[in-house]
Amino acid sequence: MKKKAVEYSITAKKQDFEVVKVYSSIDSANFARKFYHEDILIYESAFIILMNKACNITGYAKISQGGICGTPVDKRLIAKYAIETLSAGVIFVHNHPSGNKNPSNEDIKMTNSLKNILKLFDIKLLDSIILTENDYLSMSDECLI
Repeated sequence: MKKKAVEYSITAKKQDFEVVKVYSSIDSANFARKFYHEDILIYESAFIILMNKACNITGYAKISQGGICGTPVDKRLIAKYAIETLSAGVIFVHNHPSGNKNPSNEDIKMTNSLKNILKLFDIKLLDSIILTENDYLSMSDECLI
């Protein structure tokens, strides 16, 4: 039996989230909070916010959901979404259920690796946001990327 090729396509599902322009990290964090509910205290999840050249949010995607101490992040999936949507920029977002907003060494390493990968496609990693229940940290604001 011959193997069959797979047809891939881009799909989009409109949500009730208003398209907003991002002027600062607080705008990104506030938009990202729409993805998280009571689960922000239970397990880590990773999302990306997709941006156009005018810094308008054009969409978002859930990348992964993990356990209480981490979530796997496949950088190839992030690049795929960014390329397929013709995004000019990406904001990476994940939460820390512990309430500690400080990035781990792994967070910093992953963020810089993601920045370098996206740069190959002329896509900017604009920020990496860590959310907690009541606060956030912007790696861009902290000069960590």
